[in-house]
Amino acid sequence: MKELITKDLAEAKNELERFLADPASIPSIEQAASVCAGAIRAGRKILSCGNGGSLCDATHFAEELTGRYRGSRRSLPAIAINDPAYISCTANDFAYDEVFARYVEGVGVEGDVLLAISTSGTSSNVVRAAEAAKNKGMKVVALTGPAPNPLAGLADTAVCAPEAPHSDRIQEIHIKIIHILIHAIEAELEF
Repeated sequence: MKELITKDLAEAKNELERFLADPASIPSIEQAASVCAGAIRAGRKILSCGNGGSLCDATHFAEELTGRYRGSRRSLPAIAINDPAYISCTANDFAYDEVFARYVEGVGVEGDVLLAISTSGTSSNVVRAAEAAKNKGMKVVALTGPAPNPLAGLADTAVCAPEAPHSDRIQEIHIKIIHILIHAIEAELEF
């Protein structure tokens, strides 16, 4: 068991080091934070979506902005598309590919931001949400695995984790990015 634990921690450390070694990583996070902070400063909101663990990350992002991160400050406008009644209704009446896109269509407005999360960058319902956001005049920030991929190609800003043997390693990079984004958004908004 000790070997398994040590191996997993070493693999996670290696993936983070590979992410840090990519010269695009830090500038893309900086740009993503600027896009998000700019939308909030302009009175707009951030919608977030993803599947499975990525939806959990999208929810975590939204709750840290509306609640609190490291310190108390005013609530910031963020909504994760995670209502099970809405998702099951839309999947049943339309298709699962439409669950995030229809929400963006109904709730998103020009100047809002969509944080779209997909470890592969190919999840069709997340890609459709990005397309819907672009059609509404929203900005798209994507967290994906290695580019090129369809989601990164649609995004105004894509933060791409390196190729990994399993998607959980990409998710581990994504949660680090999410925490940094929240911290950077707060800093840019001077909280």
